[in-house]
Amino acid sequence: MDKDIQMYKKIDELLISIGLKIAKRGEGALFVVGEVEYKPLVAQEVPQFNSFKNPKLLESLAIMDGAVILDKKGIVQAYGVMIKSKKVFKNFGTRHSAAVSASLKKGNLVVVISEEDKKIRILKEGKIIMQVDALQKNVEKSVPQAANILESVGAGTVGAIGTGILAPTLGITLLPGIILFGSAYYLARVLGSRFGHK
Repeated sequence: MDKDIQMYKKIDELLISIGLKIAKRGEGALFVVGEVEYKPLVAQEVPQFNSFKNPKLLESLAIMDGAVILDKKGIVQAYGVMIKSKKVFKNFGTRHSAAVSASLKKGNLVVVISEEDKKIRILKEGKIIMQVDALQKNVEKSVPQAANILESVGAGTVGAIGTGILAPTLGITLLPGIILFGSAYYLARVLGSRFGHK
């Protein structure tokens, strides 16, 4: 398997797991994996670090105001930063608008955690591709599979499957507490072929 895809799966899994902890406490956060323009809201006193080696520090920095920026190897580049919103996310706050704006850059992965509804939304190319409900019983058990699906689906089919409408009826539920958004027919075909279903 491609080393990059393996790394992205590890990052997806880490951010979803941390996101679940944050959401369950009723707090919010924003992670951007990739490159984005930002302005620090706080002095960057914590040096860059490997998020896999210190997930507790990553979680602590994530609940500060502003976003956490990671590179595609999981190294935290900045925290407590403001991302200029280029696109408004209707019916949601500034964190979601910053998330959709950061996700517009090709190759970026954005994970936004909502304190209001305790859901984690994962965006690529300006579209929500997955939503995880932190209140779903035993949702933690689905995280490794969600990361697999995210990279399987996200690697080139995002443009075809993404949608910005947050209606569960437009998504497909493959795992408890996890909804994939987009064309259910197309998704079912793509995922069915990858996971041995017809």
